[in-house]
Amino acid sequence: MLTVPGGASGDREVRVSSPDRVLWAESGITKRELAEYLIAVSGPFLAANGDRPVSLERFPDGVDGESFFSKNPPKGAPDYVEAVTVVYNSGRRHPQLVLTEPAAIVWAAQMNTVVFHPWASLRADTDNPVELRIDLDPQPGTGFREAAAVAPALRDVLAEAGLEAWTKTSGNRGLHVFCPIEPTHEFLDVRHAVIAASRELERRMPDRVTTSWWKEERGERIFLDFNQANRDRTMAGAYSPRALPAATVSTPITWDEVADADPAAFTVRSVPERLATVGDAWAGFAERPGRIDTLLEWWERDLANGLGELNFPPDFPKMPGEPPRVQPSRINPDNWPKDE
Repeated sequence: MLTVPGGASGDREVRVSSPDRVLWAESGITKRELAEYLIAVSGPFLAANGDRPVSLERFPDGVDGESFFSKNPPKGAPDYVEAVTVVYNSGRRHPQLVLTEPAAIVWAAQMNTVVFHPWASLRADTDNPVELRIDLDPQPGTGFREAAAVAPALRDVLAEAGLEAWTKTSGNRGLHVFCPIEPTHEFLDVRHAVIAASRELERRMPDRVTTSWWKEERGERIFLDFNQANRDRTMAGAYSPRALPAATVSTPITWDEVADADPAAFTVRSVPERLATVGDAWAGFAERPGRIDTLLEWWERDLANGLGELNFPPDFPKMPGEPPRVQPSRINPDNWPKDE
C-alpha cells in the first residue's frame, strides 16, 4: 500500500500490486517507482491533465510489451476515479475517465498505465476545448534541434493572433506548443485555427515546416500536425511518462530553455528534482486564456484564396470539403477532378 496525500478526503491508501515489477527494463524503473514519481509530480500533473477526459495507455508487461487504451472506468474502480460522458467523432456517446486527485493517478499506475492522454477540453464542457495544441513532429532527417529551431517562430505567429504560447517536450523527438483559450468554439473550429496558424508559419518557413498530411510530400521538414486538434485526438500530457526505453517524460520547459534543451534529460527519475529546484514551467498556464477569433479570420482568408480543408485521420467520417483520402502519387485524375 502507498499513502497518497492530497485527496478530497485527506490521505488515501492505494494498493500497488507487484510493486517490484520492472516497467522500463533499460533503467530498471519499477511499478512502485512510477507510482512514487506520480505522487511527486501530482500537483502540476493535475493542473495540466486533471478534470478532463483522459485515456490511459496501459502496459501490463512493461513498455517493451503490448499496450492497450482504457477510456471508460473499469468495473471495480474506486469511487474517487471519476468519469464524464463524451461524444466521439463517430457520434457515439460514452463515459470517459477523469482524474481529479493524486490517488486517482496512482490508481492508474496500479492499472499499469504509463502514458496519460488528456483531452483538450474540461469535463464541464467537453465539446469546447480550453487549449489550442500544435504538435511539431520531426520527419526523417530532422530531430528535436530542428523542431526547437522553428518553435519560436510559431510562438511569434500565435502572438500575432493574440495567443500566449507555452511549450513542452513530447518526451521523444518533438515539441508540443499549447495555447490556453476560452472555451467558446468546438473542436472543428479549433482545428481550423490550428491549420491557419500552421499555414502562416509554413508561408514564412517553407523549407523548414510543412502541413502536408501525406508523408511522401513532407521531405526533411517539421510536420505541423493539425490533426492532433481533432475531437478524441490526444497527445501525451504534461509530466506524463513515455513508453520509451529511457523513461523520458513530456516535460514543460520555458522558452528560454528551448534552444538548448535535451529531451533525454527529462525522465521519471530526474523530473521530480527539476520541479523541486526549478519549479513548474507551466505554472499559471490557464490564467490568461486567449481567443481564436483572429486565427479563424485567417482561416476564412485562406479559404477565399483557394486553400481549403485538409485531410482528417482515416477513422474519421468523410468531412465536408476534405481532399481525397488517397496518396497524391496514386490519385487518378479521371476519378478525382481538381474541383472535388
